[in-house]
Amino acid sequence: MSRRISKKPSKQRKLLFNAPLHRKGKIMSVHLSRELREKYGIRSFPIRKGDKVRVMRGDAKGAEGKVIRVNRKKYVVYIEGITREKQSGETVHIPIHYSNLMITELDLNDEWRKKKLEELAKARGAT
Repeated sequence: MSRRISKKPSKQRKLLFNAPLHRKGKIMSVHLSRELREKYGIRSFPIRKGDKVRVMRGDAKGAEGKVIRVNRKKYVVYIEGITREKQSGETVHIPIHYSNLMITELDLNDEWRKKKLEELAKARGAT
């Protein structure tokens, strides 16, 4: 797949925000923890509901939790336990950009995802 992609930041942003949803899922790949990286031999993997993550940047830095929702349209992830109270007293989940996260535990209930992970690990020469 030899496409020309511009180095201009404005065009990079345009490609990012105008990408179709199926491509945004791949774009939203999150770094794996050191243990998972050694186990599978890959650096990052697309994030999904059910994965356990650690926040690496921002106000919630260091917090860990389970992903409860992934919004591909806005490139944000909602994590269990990371909430804010609104003026009205209602509690809402805080959206966190996927680039500020690290996956600590993968949800491998999906057979397709497990197979894809094993294929990538085998191609890279890991376990």
